[in-house]
Amino acid sequence: MVLFIKHRDIEGPGTIADFLEDNKLPYTVLDLSSGDKVPKLEKDFQVVVCLGGPMNVYEEEKYRFLKEEDILLKRIAEDNVPFLGICLGAQLIAKATGAGVTKNPEKEIGWYKIVLTDNGLKDDLFKDLPEVFKVFQWHGDTFGIPQGGKRLAFSELCQNQALKYGRNIYGIQFHVEVTKDMISQWLDAYTGELESVRGIVSDKKKMLEDYATLEKDYMKQAERFYVNFFTVAGLLKKRFFSFP
Repeated sequence: MVLFIKHRDIEGPGTIADFLEDNKLPYTVLDLSSGDKVPKLEKDFQVVVCLGGPMNVYEEEKYRFLKEEDILLKRIAEDNVPFLGICLGAQLIAKATGAGVTKNPEKEIGWYKIVLTDNGLKDDLFKDLPEVFKVFQWHGDTFGIPQGGKRLAFSELCQNQALKYGRNIYGIQFHVEVTKDMISQWLDAYTGELESVRGIVSDKKKMLEDYATLEKDYMKQAERFYVNFFTVAGLLKKRFFSFP
């Protein structure tokens, strides 16, 4: 069973859920923003995926569930439970494993290139993905790399784009799961944040046009990423996947 942890109704599992359904892998989704409680680490949860959200990891007084979630993520790290943190989820696992989370020098909102490090190129999470590829970004904070962890990717504006801790605990600052509808919802819901970003990346129309242009390659690399992660996590057997 895959457990998804949501922090906002419009920031769900997206294409990850589609992939799991296609491969007949069961999952459940908890939405902490709607009142769902942070769960105990049950044996039924073979993999935990922690999704994004508009809050910051250091806003525990405002979002009380973050404190309980931090306890859960510490336990996940201690027990080496296969884990993927996306955006806020990556920052939360970095914090839970002892790394700092701070404001990034610049916000990344829109489509950006990331570059794999030497460690990233060797890691099974990025197997058969190019050294440089475009991803969707929406963040203002950045995470540090915990002691004993590895940096797997970086971008021009944000030095830590992916981390690995232990055998199979990962955090990625960027998004692989978003659909066109999700991006459209974020553009409407987070207008204030968009207005704080200068330049073409904050152009709503262009952001959706870019999705249409990049969709084929973006979906292909997302599927490759899912195959890699869920194979590392032990839910998929190593087998040949064809990506036309």
